[in-house]
Amino acid sequence: MGKDREEAEGVRLNKFLGASGVCSRRDADKLIEDGKVTVDGVTATLGTRVLPGQVVVCDGKEVNGKDKPVLLAVNKPRGIVCTTSDRDRAQNIVEFLNYPVRIYPIGRLDKDSDGLILMTNEGALVNRILRARYMHEKEYVASVDKPVTEEFIRKMRAGVDIGDAVTRPCKVIRMGDRSFRIVLTQGLNRQIRRMCEALGYHVRTLKRIRIMNIRLGNLERGKYREVEGEEYDELMRLLDAQPDTEHETGNPDIYERAERRSSAMAAAEAGRRPYRA
Repeated sequence: MGKDREEAEGVRLNKFLGASGVCSRRDADKLIEDGKVTVDGVTATLGTRVLPGQVVVCDGKEVNGKDKPVLLAVNKPRGIVCTTSDRDRAQNIVEFLNYPVRIYPIGRLDKDSDGLILMTNEGALVNRILRARYMHEKEYVASVDKPVTEEFIRKMRAGVDIGDAVTRPCKVIRMGDRSFRIVLTQGLNRQIRRMCEALGYHVRTLKRIRIMNIRLGNLERGKYREVEGEEYDELMRLLDAQPDTEHETGNPDIYERAERRSSAMAAAEAGRRPYRA
């Protein structure tokens, strides 16, 4: 078949896989028969042809050698860290999940907290979400050591002086005698714990239940699920609707400068340990 005809009608899938160095044509036929090859997300058959620009995934990997894009919602247990350089050498989230594809967390959730963290193998997605960190919502449920008062709620909502920064105004709702729900749009170092401490409270438990439109839901502790379909599409729409850079959002405001100061101070205090949200 000539080049022009191949471009018009496509090349047979087993030939495509063989030419790409994935496997022999015979092995390619076996993989196709076993349902381990997709073209543009559709399970291939032996007669499938590949057109220019189509995405072929064989046994979980694109034929160009890249891992299939992955975005996971993980319910991180307490005691698991989100960095490989923790001085305690506690088990980190990558070791804990032991996912077959190399993935890494988007942002951080401290060792003493549990709940939702997103993990991916897509560096571009990490950058998009972290560049929007001054904008997107993260929701938590916290329990504290004494009754939650109206004054406490009012002060938390208005913003709290935590020493090196004044936190951004946020949504706070009392849930029980000693528990509340809080929605942040920034990620200062151990922010909720420090806000509570500044008001004379001690956080007993802290769980993240939402990042933007991604919810923890009924996901079991220590388990994960793929973010896909409409949920993934909505996340992309939210990111597209938000400015990605300081240039687009104007000059950094006091909260953005405070976030950088807080991160730098926390790193210095911890011997340059990585920043944690």
